[in-house]
Amino acid sequence: MSPARFKPINEQFTLLSKGAAEIIREEDLRAKLESSCKTGNPLRVKLGVDPTAPDLHLGHTVVLRKLRHFQEMGHTAIFLVGDFTAMVGDPTGQSETRPPLTREQVRANMKTYLEQVDKILDRSKTEIRYNSEWLGKLTGHEMIQLCAHYRLARMLEREDFRSRLANNLPIAVHELLYPLLVAYDSVVLEADVELGATEQKFNLLIGREIQREYGQPSQVALTMPILVGLDGERKMSKSFGNYVGINEPPGEMFGKLMSISDSLMWSYYELLTDLSSRDIIRLQGEVKDGLVHPIDAKMQLAHIIVASFHGEDAARKAAEEFRRVFREHQAPEHPTECRIGGVVGGSAMIRIVRGDIVDVLNWPVGSTGKVRLSALLVPLADIPSRSEAERLIKQGGVEIDGQRVDDVKREIDLSKPNEFLLRAGKKKFLRIAVE
Repeated sequence: MSPARFKPINEQFTLLSKGAAEIIREEDLRAKLESSCKTGNPLRVKLGVDPTAPDLHLGHTVVLRKLRHFQEMGHTAIFLVGDFTAMVGDPTGQSETRPPLTREQVRANMKTYLEQVDKILDRSKTEIRYNSEWLGKLTGHEMIQLCAHYRLARMLEREDFRSRLANNLPIAVHELLYPLLVAYDSVVLEADVELGATEQKFNLLIGREIQREYGQPSQVALTMPILVGLDGERKMSKSFGNYVGINEPPGEMFGKLMSISDSLMWSYYELLTDLSSRDIIRLQGEVKDGLVHPIDAKMQLAHIIVASFHGEDAARKAAEEFRRVFREHQAPEHPTECRIGGVVGGSAMIRIVRGDIVDVLNWPVGSTGKVRLSALLVPLADIPSRSEAERLIKQGGVEIDGQRVDDVKREIDLSKPNEFLLRAGKKKFLRIAVE
């Protein structure tokens, strides 16, 4: 393999260190890059992921993108599926013992993980491994040897464990094994570099020690920041509802990205795009000086991210849709569909279709079949209360077929077939069909 295939050390280091929270140690990474260029041997770069859930969001892609950067620099990207360790359970950030996954759950999650990872990594240039290949074959003697290479006192220094001990919370023995098992992965794979989020630092450092214990050079531990979610406060997570899924429709993804704060968008630029740090700083200065509007900078960010998962054409259409709906207050091409069935026994069946989610409920309308629009807005537009709906009407935030509704006593007759476009606020458009 010719050394000429690698880019200059400084150029590699600039890209590989972009956005990194910590590199342990930087001088080791430079030395490994120099050795790689001289010998023509690519670095072996490991990213281990336990398939604990079926879907990925943008937060997961931060370290995946860094693995792709190494791949683009000509190094060997190793995507390690922790199909064995997922059944043990990573104790990182856990205040109690995590329930282990079943083999069937792991298999199902693995399939969707790999399909989604293909959107970021070049599968043809990626070494995909499963740690059940070797961890599932460890003998009792080999497991005892592995455990003998690390001290219990050091393990209990881990913040997660220390906190549990201080609060008199239980720690299961298998949780102590987890960091050793992922460290042994690095030994088997002969990793030169291991990637992970900042919360994985403890595991990555144990990998460095265990490699030395097995007579190998220590891997470089490169950690990436945890992506803050759409709320601007907590890490991106499905459980917090502040996430952007990488399989979400382009328009939905674009709209969510446009909802982040102006200050948060700069970390998104750094962690989710390939713009250089120099270009990001320049753009930030142009926004600060008033040369570029923050909304335009955010639209560029949303376009880049959507295009990376759905293509340029989809990103362009998503941007056009956003301008039409959110900036010009026009109806989207595909508004939420709401079908209201006939009145039976003083109530009407309402079927609300939002993408793949369908809500069905019975709504009281009285014997006349008529209901106040303010009452109907509560289930249809997710407005907290009727008084909030009336306030929205008074403020001019409600339209029917483009005509503003001013009367808070306005009624809708659900006893007769009808169809109209309802706008509630700036962003909610609903196609109402009374059947």
